[in-house]
Amino acid sequence: MLKYILKRILNLIPVLVIISMLIFATVQAMPGDPVNAYLGSSMKVTEEQREQLRHELGFDQPMPVQYVRWAGRMVTGDLGESAKLKEPVAEVIGDYVWNTFYLNVVSLIVALLFAIPIGIRQAVKKGSAFDNFWTVFSLLGISVPTFFFALVLLFFIGMNIPNFPLNGMKDPMMDAFGYPSTFAMIADIAKHSILPVTVLAFSSFATFSRYVRNSMIEVINMDYIRTARSKGMKEKVVIYKHAFRNALIPLVTLLGMYIPTLFSGAVILESVFIWPGLGKILIDAINARDNSLVSACLMFSALLMLLGNLLADIFYSLVDPRIKVEG
Repeated sequence: MLKYILKRILNLIPVLVIISMLIFATVQAMPGDPVNAYLGSSMKVTEEQREQLRHELGFDQPMPVQYVRWAGRMVTGDLGESAKLKEPVAEVIGDYVWNTFYLNVVSLIVALLFAIPIGIRQAVKKGSAFDNFWTVFSLLGISVPTFFFALVLLFFIGMNIPNFPLNGMKDPMMDAFGYPSTFAMIADIAKHSILPVTVLAFSSFATFSRYVRNSMIEVINMDYIRTARSKGMKEKVVIYKHAFRNALIPLVTLLGMYIPTLFSGAVILESVFIWPGLGKILIDAINARDNSLVSACLMFSALLMLLGNLLADIFYSLVDPRIKVEG
C-alpha cells in the first residue's frame, strides 16, 4: 500500500506542473491591468510611477520568467500578497478556508444522513410510490441550479419570516461588540447556516441518493444476496450488512470527488449568501484582478482535487477487500 501511495504521489507531480501552467496562463489572460489592483481606485499616479511599480512586481518580464518566479515561490510556500486585502495570501486562505470547510462538512453530513437510508429504501421498494416520489425529488435537485434555489429560498424566507438571517455568517452587531457567551456565538452561526446548508445539502442529497439507489439495485439482484436470503438471514442483515457494503464503492468514488469542495468553497453560493469563505473571496479577487490570490485559490483547489482522487482509490481497498492496490 505504501509503495502504491508513493508511486501515485510521484505521478501527480507532472500533472500538478501542467495544471499550474494552465492556471498561470489563464490568470494572466484575465482582462484588466493587475497593477491597478495594487494602486487602488483612489490613488492618482503618473505613468512613470505605474511603470516603476510594474517593474518592481515583475510584470514587465516575459511570461516564462514570471511563471518560473511564481512557481518557485509557490513551492517554498510563499503565495505572495493579496493586492486588494494587503495581507499575505497564505493568511487570507487560512482565515477563510475553515468557514468554507464548516459549511460544506455540515451540508455533506446532513445530505448523507438523508440520502443513504432513503436511497436504500428506494432500492428495496423499487417501482413503489415511495421510490417514484424520491426519484422525482432527486431529479429536481440535480436539475435546479443551486444559485436559483438559493435565490428562491431567500425570497420566500425574507418575505414570510421577519428578522431571519438571510446572509453572512454572524450578526454584524454582535460580532462587532462581542457575544455574551460562547453558546450565543455558536447559536448565531448555526442560525446563519440554515439557508446555505439547506441549499448545499439539497443538491448533494439528490446526487448521493441516486448513487445509493442505483448501486443497491444492482447489488441486491446478485446471486450471493439471493443465497443469503435462502439461508434464512434477516432482511435487515442481508440489506445493511451484505448488500450495502458492496454498494458503497460508487459512493466512495463520489465522496472522493467531494473532498476538494469541502475546502475550495461553493463559489456562487457563498456569493449569494455573502458567506465569508474561499468561494466568495475568489469571486472578489477575480473582480479586483488580484492575481496572487486568484492563482493561490485555484492551485489550492487543484491540489485538493488530485488528493481526492488519490484518497478515493485508497478507500476502494478499505471498502471492498477484493480490490487490491498494486505498486
